[in-house]
Amino acid sequence: MLFRYFGQQAAWERKGFRFKMPIKLLDSTLVSLTISVYDWAHYTTSKGAVKMHTLLDYDCLLPEFMNITGGKRTENNKATFDIEIKPHSIVVADRGYCDYGLLNHWDSNNVFYVVRHKDDIQHRTIKELPLPEKHAQNVLLDEIIEFELPTAKDKCPKRLRRIAVWDEEHGFVIELLSNNVTLAASTIAKLYKARWNIEIFFHNLKQLLRIKSFIGTSRNAVEIQIWTAMITMLLFSWLKHIARYKWALANLAFLATTEYIPQIDLYKWLNEPFTPPPEEENPA
Repeated sequence: MLFRYFGQQAAWERKGFRFKMPIKLLDSTLVSLTISVYDWAHYTTSKGAVKMHTLLDYDCLLPEFMNITGGKRTENNKATFDIEIKPHSIVVADRGYCDYGLLNHWDSNNVFYVVRHKDDIQHRTIKELPLPEKHAQNVLLDEIIEFELPTAKDKCPKRLRRIAVWDEEHGFVIELLSNNVTLAASTIAKLYKARWNIEIFFHNLKQLLRIKSFIGTSRNAVEIQIWTAMITMLLFSWLKHIARYKWALANLAFLATTEYIPQIDLYKWLNEPFTPPPEEENPA
């Protein structure tokens, strides 16, 4: 409800990469728990955890969907199929979501996707597409493929686009699958690069709002604290968005929790944080 309310107030600035279609970033993150204290959160025999499955809207970098499950739950389970992604959107995800049934589910609902594929997929090249001659020299391969294994073809019978891109920053090749055959290969590569924003979101959530230690030990207490942190993140992001001063989210979150906020004009402080408040007149 809060996400819908703030989303209707004003257009959020796109963060760097501009695109006509809505971009959705899909990923999950683990929140580690001590198994001896949180005995309901089984992850391994010696560790506990919960997992936050999150769909981030790229325009405002805020989650429009989140599901909290046990740490053992995989990314490509039924809960992922139930995430509503509007037709003609583009969902960008890491290799944990390279599930043949899920890819076909998105395609059947007119959702475009860009997903990093697993190393062991077996495929047959149908057609090699021309590579950029001058720009986007990091694109190494652009081809149309189909899966070879019968189980994979049954779940995802459509031919897909496979792109290999050299990641200069990290020094390795990233291999991507997409059902969009009209976008330039360099654009698909940029879409996947935009996925890093959800990693930044998870980092901020855990570090700035302390989603590492919990007040209560029950499942309900943990989920309430996570949802409270998500609401707080939304409010901080909205304040950052409307402020004339160019805040870093970390600075805003820190100062907003340490300043004497109840005693000052919040909007004036947001816009002019270093302007001293007027001195109080001494009573006669």
